[in-house]
Amino acid sequence: MSDSDTPAEGPTRLNTGVAHNARVWNYWIGGKDNYEIDQRVGEHVAGMFPVIREVARADRDFLGRAVRFLAGERGVRQFLDIGTGLPTVDNTHEIAQRVAPDARIVYVDNDPLVLIHARTLLTSTREGVTDYIDADVHDPEAIVQRAAATLDFERPVAVMMLGILNFILDTEDAREVVRRVMAAVPSGSFLVLTHPTFDADLGGEGNVPAMEFWNENATPPITARSRADVAAFFEGLDLLDPGLVPCSQWRPDSESPAVVPQFGAVAVKP
Repeated sequence: MSDSDTPAEGPTRLNTGVAHNARVWNYWIGGKDNYEIDQRVGEHVAGMFPVIREVARADRDFLGRAVRFLAGERGVRQFLDIGTGLPTVDNTHEIAQRVAPDARIVYVDNDPLVLIHARTLLTSTREGVTDYIDADVHDPEAIVQRAAATLDFERPVAVMMLGILNFILDTEDAREVVRRVMAAVPSGSFLVLTHPTFDADLGGEGNVPAMEFWNENATPPITARSRADVAAFFEGLDLLDPGLVPCSQWRPDSESPAVVPQFGAVAVKP
């Protein structure tokens, strides 16, 4: 961990009176780093959209499979995890460094509770490096500039954007963020992305009222997108097999994984 971010910044911004995505997500996957308000809102959303807990677990499992694949089969040694969320079991650096102890990982988030826990929980192997920067996804240039203190942007980087672009409500703004981050990494880099959908063929229609409730009672506001809109984030990149699929069905460990209304894909920059 670097000392570039002071943990004193975090508590001054911490608002425990309003549910926050990082903490509610933590609650859904069985974590302990959440408050009563997060639990109440999380339970209400789960009552409206019961599959949300499956989505949370599927998204987390996708992370593990994607990182193992990239570190193991593709030889990736650098990961930029934007919107990391609260640390839990098998974070990106733990998975990557289990495969490649010399892997270098930079986490990016701007939730003060994530910052507090990241300072104490995100350790590294002796051979590798793990860092955390307190930054906003809406400012990709700042993310890249600060990540360059740890990552070599002349070498391939796996850019992780799991469940983060859904907090950029304007689709064109979200596409621009992806374009700007991927423009900063060299050929042979990867984009790893998950995103909720309202597409009915994946059971996503329930996302609409659940997200309306969320936006009235929690922060930050969220949106789901269609397959076409999510596919557009990969413009100029080459999708790896099996393409854009429910994240539970991307190179699954089981033969017949459940379908969840959360797209997942991995693409390489040619």
